[in-house]
Amino acid sequence: MQAKRPVALILGGSSGLGLASARKLANEGFDLCIVHRDRRAGLESIEDAFKAIRQMGSDLISFNSDATHKERQKEITAELKGHFGLGRIKVLLHSIAKGNLKPMYSTGDSVLDRTDFEITIGAMATSLYEWTQQLVVQELFARDARIIAFTSEGSSKAWPNYAAVSTAKAGLEAMVRSIALEFAPIGLKANCIQAGVTDTPSFRKIPGYKHLIAETLKRNPYGRLTLPEDVANTVYLLTRPEAKWINGTVIKVDGGESLR
Repeated sequence: MQAKRPVALILGGSSGLGLASARKLANEGFDLCIVHRDRRAGLESIEDAFKAIRQMGSDLISFNSDATHKERQKEITAELKGHFGLGRIKVLLHSIAKGNLKPMYSTGDSVLDRTDFEITIGAMATSLYEWTQQLVVQELFARDARIIAFTSEGSSKAWPNYAAVSTAKAGLEAMVRSIALEFAPIGLKANCIQAGVTDTPSFRKIPGYKHLIAETLKRNPYGRLTLPEDVANTVYLLTRPEAKWINGTVIKVDGGESLR
């Protein structure tokens, strides 16, 4: 009998780093489940991208749904179990970009409040634990499964209007360390990838993103931005058997951008 292909569950896989990772993993023999949240106006191009992935031979199912909603998490994991069966998910990739980009101080614009922080931290940090728990309880993880989450340099640096996301990313890194420790007895490995500045739709929502691009081009030793494909290649590397002893760390994929 032909061996079943490994499955990657990607949270936030319709654009940017998530979509690039989906393409890479599909090309390397993975079946996929992509959970994304997009408006109807953008669905046609997203479905075209998913169709191209299916043409690579990947069994791809997708859900245009809020990955942070607990009831939807339960419903999607139930559908995953029915579609792929038990013990198939080799990779859980967290690429959710849902946060509030407001200043902490302003004389005119609205400023961050507690709810803004709670929404951002829930989406970009604690949702990873919720999904991990769901997959463990439903016995959907394969042996030696890999959990990968995307963080940013903003987890340790202060950028204007980025306080809520910065707090969430710092929390995400702490969450990954704890997952790496506490789920090790069942074989899970968890790591963060800190991508360099990458021109994606979510990045362009950051106020002053053009200034960030200009400064990055000066900082990066290679004089270019990080590409989604650079990050996707590292996602794939972390799925390999040779990476099984990498656990609980942050891997920088920025060409040396953060060196200065």
